[in-house]
Amino acid sequence: MDIKRVMELLPHRYPFLLIDRVEECLVGERLRGYKNVSYNEPFFAGHFPAKPVMPGVLILEALAQATGLLAMESAPEQTSERSLYYLVGIDKARFKRMVEPGDRLDLEVVIKGSKRGIWMFSTQARVDGALAASAEIMCTSREH
Repeated sequence: MDIKRVMELLPHRYPFLLIDRVEECLVGERLRGYKNVSYNEPFFAGHFPAKPVMPGVLILEALAQATGLLAMESAPEQTSERSLYYLVGIDKARFKRMVEPGDRLDLEVVIKGSKRGIWMFSTQARVDGALAASAEIMCTSREH
């Protein structure tokens, strides 16, 4: 899934679109994609300018966007042009290493289940194979 397809599914746009490409999408199971982290990202100007670090909440947002892509591909009948995919909850969030300019943030999300319209995912973000962050994320689709 290239950036064009990602933008067809997600309503986010620069600077808040945090996925550059999807490398693998197994419908109903898991998705792997990535975000190229550039020094030009607007958050680096204010988030520790002497030692730029990607904010943890934006790493979680990138993972949440990946869950949205997987859910929309897995159950397109549950979404329409008038619906948005909302974050419902984050549990067990952990941060293990900093994400810095020049890193490629690899994102992997796995469906744990879906109940009454709430999707549950196990997620991980890695840099060079090393775990940067993990969380359990819950999301749902609602018409706006």
